[in-house]
Amino acid sequence: MTLVDTHAHLDIEEFDADREEVFQRAAQNGVSVIINASFDMVSSRRSVSLAESRGGVYALVGVHPHDAGEVPEDYLEELALLAQKPQVVALGEMGLDYYRDLSPRDSQQKVFREQLALARDLDIPVVIHDREAHADVMKIIKGDGISRRGGVMHCYSASWEMAVDFMKMGFYISIAGPVTFPNAARLKDIAAKLPLDRVLVETDCPYLAPQARRGKRNEPAYVRYVAEEIAGLREMHAESFARAASANAAAIFGIKVPGL
Repeated sequence: MTLVDTHAHLDIEEFDADREEVFQRAAQNGVSVIINASFDMVSSRRSVSLAESRGGVYALVGVHPHDAGEVPEDYLEELALLAQKPQVVALGEMGLDYYRDLSPRDSQQKVFREQLALARDLDIPVVIHDREAHADVMKIIKGDGISRRGGVMHCYSASWEMAVDFMKMGFYISIAGPVTFPNAARLKDIAAKLPLDRVLVETDCPYLAPQARRGKRNEPAYVRYVAEEIAGLREMHAESFARAASANAAAIFGIKVPGL
């Protein structure tokens, strides 16, 4: 299969002991491209360095809602500079997280809106984190707008109706490991119904390991479990589905995917 893991966090300490082996296992499982996402300015710098250090890795730069309460005053200026790097393909992950509420909600919303504005100014895609904040995420995106380049709803967990609205606004819907969980009936239904030209796959590693690896550290090699699950739900050959999802990643991120 030709696979793209559209959301990973390989720069963090959970991979310090065996990062090279993780890349090797990804390649052995058909993962030819990895998009490395960021949480804050420190991880944004690390993501860029990682992407610059090896082929097949691209970076997202941005501030996660958990870190929105402690952004430096000049964070937007630095994000704008980092976004000019050739290996940076989108701003993110950004958005709202009302599940953990690790930053005040007004701070989350302010930083989210500032990053959306920067993405419009730079004409770059956005990658959105939305956890238990569906209504406010939709309200802000509808009110503020995104660039013409579109975006990605990362690790999708909202309703089918919202997915339709997001797709109308130019978003791709990215599905992660929870689609493999036995009790994920709603997400399985959404994954089965998404237009083939709007679906992406991801790991969000080291988090959200698929059912076959539940309880273990997730890694890009395991994105194949996500692709195989969705292919089965859609009654497709896994290779055909993986190829379509990889083509979608190439389209939204403006990259070349080996094997396509």
